[in-house]
Amino acid sequence: MIDQTSLGMPPSGLRGKIAIVTGVSYRRGIGAAVCRVFADCGVDILFTHWRAYDRQVAGGAEEQGPELIEHELRERGARATGLESDLALPESPARVLEAAVESLGTPSILVNNATHWSGGGINDIDAAMLDAHHAVNVRGMALLCKEFVCRYGGGTGGRIINLSSGQAVAPMPQELAYATTKGAVEAFTISLAAEVAARGITVNAVDPGGTDTNWMTDSLRADIAKQMGMDRVGQPEDAARIIAFLASDAGEWITGQVIHSRGA
Repeated sequence: MIDQTSLGMPPSGLRGKIAIVTGVSYRRGIGAAVCRVFADCGVDILFTHWRAYDRQVAGGAEEQGPELIEHELRERGARATGLESDLALPESPARVLEAAVESLGTPSILVNNATHWSGGGINDIDAAMLDAHHAVNVRGMALLCKEFVCRYGGGTGGRIINLSSGQAVAPMPQELAYATTKGAVEAFTISLAAEVAARGITVNAVDPGGTDTNWMTDSLRADIAKQMGMDRVGQPEDAARIIAFLASDAGEWITGQVIHSRGA
């Protein structure tokens, strides 16, 4: 169990809340780490995954990953449900919220972690590549936020946390479509925060920097570590602790921020 005092929150800061976390496919991923921290803090969780996409990316799908994660979260004491959902479809966000309400109750936390990625420089991008990134990273994220806000029951405990990739910190050559959409996430976060603050909802983005979710080669891991002031790469748990803090009562006065958690 995680020592909740180490998260910078009172032990009861998250207990009894309901969260949606998207993009939870791999046991070593950021999404899974977020779910574990939430479960240990007494949060019930609906998480989404999409194996068809996972099978296309480098490394392929962890085919039993979602089921194993769901089982682990339940072992940690949470009510947990995994949902296969293609967030590129316009109707998916509403269905995700409906599934959460039906199985767990009305959520007060939304973590937009799911992302679509493929490399590609200026000679590679085309309409299909741009549309594929936009459908998940921008439209899916924005519609999930809309569905969440429309269902939120009031009070000061609403939390939306979006995952960014630090487009304002450094360029991302050969990843133009991805960088474009993640830059849009940051812009959307700041403006949405101002719009929904009066409803008791905070909206922030977390840029976790280079995070070792088993996609790094040894040489790449060593190169990234050399650039970090702490001489290591990020771990999924680093991002999870920040997200848990923002989701807690202790994060109530923080909104409209892009938090760069890079250990540099």
